[in-house]
Amino acid sequence: MRMGGQKARLVAQQGEPVSAYNPDDNPFHVSGLTVAYHNKPVLWNVSYTAPKGQLTAIIGPNGAGKSTFLKAALGLIPRLSGETQVFGQPVKTALNKIAYVPQRSAVDWDFPATALDVVLMGLYGKVGWFRWPGKSHRQKAKKALQAVGMEAFANRQIGQLSGGQQQRVFLARSLAQDAEVYLMDEPFSGVDAATEKAIVEVLRQLVEADKTVLVVHHDLETVNDYYSNILMLNGQYIASGPVETAFTAQNLQKAYGGRLASTQLEGLKAKSC
Repeated sequence: MRMGGQKARLVAQQGEPVSAYNPDDNPFHVSGLTVAYHNKPVLWNVSYTAPKGQLTAIIGPNGAGKSTFLKAALGLIPRLSGETQVFGQPVKTALNKIAYVPQRSAVDWDFPATALDVVLMGLYGKVGWFRWPGKSHRQKAKKALQAVGMEAFANRQIGQLSGGQQQRVFLARSLAQDAEVYLMDEPFSGVDAATEKAIVEVLRQLVEADKTVLVVHHDLETVNDYYSNILMLNGQYIASGPVETAFTAQNLQKAYGGRLASTQLEGLKAKSC
């Protein structure tokens, strides 16, 4: 699908160069996304093209619409307007190229399933809903658990795992899908330092494999250390691009306003230099 003049103007308004948009090359492109809850806009006219093979942090203050952006882009919640393309295809026809890791709070951890079962659920698109996973599928799931250090817990009930262990299992599920685009909603929330370190390592390995990774992230102090790019939101598009050029005190002030003290802004500015 070609981008007409209206879409080109829309992208230009949101700060992205129009020449950057080539539907066949871009792994994840959102245009004109508007979402409202109870008639109150949460996201307004957001357009964004994710850089291929990069690790991007989606940042912004609480209530900025970061999680909503991912869910609406995937069609998991209603949107007033906008569309999403994955390598030039409508998102509904390209779900096999996307792996999504939701917030832990959105998961029913009392569901009677083992860690291995949860990872295998990520393969149903390949296995088929009414077929049993074969030996190759189980091996793939076990390999994914091994990649996140959870192979010893394969037969443990998911509800019996710690928060960090549960997060690792869901990360393993996404790895087993062998997608091209990985969308993760607050994977570091409520995890211990060891789990955070393990997740960061997995994310970097994905990027080394030329996968595109977008992560909703809250800790501004670690943006420089973990990510190469950012998308900054606060109900609308604020900025995007490499950390070196987009993660600036000026953009942070636009997004966070008085929610960040001047000392915090200066400290973050110094880290980005």
